[in-house]
Amino acid sequence: MIRLTSFLTATVTIALLAGAGIAQTASVPLPAPAAAPATASPLPATQALYDSYVAANKMPGIVGAFGGGDLPTAFVSAGKIATDANAAPAGPDSLWRVYSMTKPITAMAAMILIEDGKMKLDEPVSDFLPAFKNMRVQLNENTIDSRPAARPITIRNLLTHTAGLGYTIVTKGPLLQLYIDKGLTPGQINAADETNQRKTRPATLQEFANKVATVPLIADPGTKWSYSIGLDVMGAVIEKASGMRFDAFVQARIFDPLKMKSSYWAVPASEVGRLSTNYVFLPGDKMFAFDPAATSVYLTTPSFPYGGAGLVMSARDYDRFLHMLQNYGELDGVRIMKPETAKIAMSNLLPPGVEFGGVGGATGGTSGPKMGFGAGGSVVLEDKANSMGAGTYGWGGAAGTAAWVNPVKKIRGTIMVNYFPADKWPIRDETVKALISDMQRYKTK
Repeated sequence: MIRLTSFLTATVTIALLAGAGIAQTASVPLPAPAAAPATASPLPATQALYDSYVAANKMPGIVGAFGGGDLPTAFVSAGKIATDANAAPAGPDSLWRVYSMTKPITAMAAMILIEDGKMKLDEPVSDFLPAFKNMRVQLNENTIDSRPAARPITIRNLLTHTAGLGYTIVTKGPLLQLYIDKGLTPGQINAADETNQRKTRPATLQEFANKVATVPLIADPGTKWSYSIGLDVMGAVIEKASGMRFDAFVQARIFDPLKMKSSYWAVPASEVGRLSTNYVFLPGDKMFAFDPAATSVYLTTPSFPYGGAGLVMSARDYDRFLHMLQNYGELDGVRIMKPETAKIAMSNLLPPGVEFGGVGGATGGTSGPKMGFGAGGSVVLEDKANSMGAGTYGWGGAAGTAAWVNPVKKIRGTIMVNYFPADKWPIRDETVKALISDMQRYKTK
């Protein structure tokens, strides 16, 4: 664990929670706090919160990664990666299913291709996937009868969930059944379910995208925000635009340059000792090992890389991804994208007249202050108490993970846990409050 003085002596750390109303004068340096033992947590309130979760059996373990500027990341860990007696302690390099936190990574891969001139933000998806040329829209949610779409789906629509596509976790009625029947289920939860899903799920990413194009949309493209498989379809677009496999492109343009060595679509057998177990809460708040690490579905190669929910990652790796975004596209002297590209990606990209009002926490979404939507993640549009402030970009995962970055204030945070439902405990709100308490402690010294 890093020393207090190495984390909180620079003035940039005073801005860590400026968006939450703690410090509005970040340019004024504060005295450095007294040195503490090397084993002390730099974020004691956050550490106490996480310790309390484990002590109360709310989760086997949890890891947080929090950073300000280019100072060393502060990792806060408690508990273990499973309830098993011999499970490893939770730590910066433990592996967690991040589910929808995959979406921002897929979106940034798309933004890299836009910067490369391989595609345009408002270009029709059908330029890359011809099957999307003549889309249709369902007449109402009680039927799959349809009419021609008023306009084509664009790259912007896929990035912002305004394409009119559905999602089995939110779609209802006969359209949901059609998604299930066609195997439009780009994700995996455990080995037993995966055996069933593979009976109908397309075997390749391109086949998956072509099947998506045969299903009616829920609304005309560009007219409504609705959580969707848009980032999974984006994976297929990335393949066509780049001439590379989707996962290979992400590896070459994001993971390798950023030295993200613990990010996997399929976890190697050699790394199973770092893989957490995913739990589901039963009545009485009992935890059931829904996807045990030793037999996890994530130890096998998926049908194809799921751009919306497919990655297993460490807190250290996700923090490096966020740190790159915090620096507008650069980390450790390596540039992933131009500053202007990163700024566009983390801005409100919703089509005119479309608003984003948040999405249920159980799906991995976020809610709170007024928000827009950027490339694969929400964008906070206003400063509000107990938030990270205007300019914050981020998203969460269906198994409880959460991540955010505010490049204006030079702050970022990642929370790693693994259990269903994601909103069983209010760890996102409580973590922010604990961080505010930690920063207040130094503000008053």
